[in-house]
Amino acid sequence: MTAIATKSDTCTIPCFDQSKVNKVKKALSKEEKRLPELADFYKLLGNTTRLKILLALAQGELCVCDIAHVLELSMAATSHQLKLLRGQGWLGMRNDGKMVYYRLNSEDLLKALKGDLKILEARLG
Repeated sequence: MTAIATKSDTCTIPCFDQSKVNKVKKALSKEEKRLPELADFYKLLGNTTRLKILLALAQGELCVCDIAHVLELSMAATSHQLKLLRGQGWLGMRNDGKMVYYRLNSEDLLKALKGDLKILEARLG
């Protein structure tokens, strides 16, 4: 929860650029409605297990059993994580009898993840 600034909390010293402040406020107001959605998006990606699933599926289609073994998780825990990712539209799914197979649906997401990994590698050096 963010605190609302009161008049006494707000900077009153005229040392800021009013036109820049207004420009930034206007730009942020355009995104205001989407920010909670973006925060949820990052929350989903802020989980190592889900990131591993996405990167594993970058190798190709896998059944739930395969994914569970890769992650060393139970089928139930794996299915739960897959459901969350599928809910975002990032995964495709197909049934083959009793087997359920998943594939990555978002090449853009994969590119972003791999790009972020490169940034981390460069930082850690």
